[in-house]
Amino acid sequence: MASATNKRSSDSFLFIAYVVLVGIGFPILRYASINFDTLNNNAVRFLSGGCLFLLIVMIKHRSEVKKIFSHPVLTMKLLLVGILMTANMYFFMNGMQLTSALTGSVFCILALPVTTTLASIFYLDERKKASSFRFIFGSTLAIVGSLIFVFSAQQTGNSANFILGSFFWTIAITISAIQNLLVKSISNKIHTMVICASTAIIAGLINLFIAIYSGKIQQLSTSSDALIIFLIFAGMYGMVTGMLMAFHIIKKSGVITFNMLQIMVPLSTAVVAYLTLGEEITFVQAIGATIVVIGCAYSLKPKQQIRC
Repeated sequence: MASATNKRSSDSFLFIAYVVLVGIGFPILRYASINFDTLNNNAVRFLSGGCLFLLIVMIKHRSEVKKIFSHPVLTMKLLLVGILMTANMYFFMNGMQLTSALTGSVFCILALPVTTTLASIFYLDERKKASSFRFIFGSTLAIVGSLIFVFSAQQTGNSANFILGSFFWTIAITISAIQNLLVKSISNKIHTMVICASTAIIAGLINLFIAIYSGKIQQLSTSSDALIIFLIFAGMYGMVTGMLMAFHIIKKSGVITFNMLQIMVPLSTAVVAYLTLGEEITFVQAIGATIVVIGCAYSLKPKQQIRC
């Protein structure tokens, strides 16, 4: 009984921490996207985060590395995750550059039906979760609240770039859904930190190679040291919150639960924008946010088991 309570408390803390920290990360990514070319941005961020993960792996999880070289199928899956992450972040950062931080986080809403459908096809546990009344009612409520929140906010929808940016976001969330299913398939075979390290380094090297080949790498030589340092630390922060925590949640709680949490990210993004940028949060937005929280909390709350 006590262990079950502790687990629920631990999960709740992890979920809240993820939503808050990723919400903080979106404005950081937005700032990085308007100061660096997408390829340079992704190359530096992924490699800085990847090096951090690799250092931790070498200290604590060296035995796990042997699994990569002894299981060719696992090696190919890790490589594929890195490639998908590269494509995902390319469209992600271009979408971010053409729209806004809040608009970007709002597209997390669209990932729920896409991921739920794919996860239900391939995994029995996800199918059971998606077909339960609790999930259907809670997720519907959360989506309705999200739509209220989005359409009552001041967006960049009148921008000529908004349509193209939205197209990039749509591609990004589709790739992300496939990527997360693949992460789930290997998360029980190898430590999450190793998955993160290999994914970040592969994605970073791919972006670095393309940046060098295209000549865009020269932009980094004209950037200030302060901006480069900012990008390095932004990469570490983003990899820990957006990759390590995300992959850990997928491993522990599943893909659908992870995407329910994604719906709450625009709320924390809006709060951060309100506190740091002075952006307005309207009364209607507050109502929408309340509905989102209620829907997500109801959907994510575990069923109470009856004890005799």
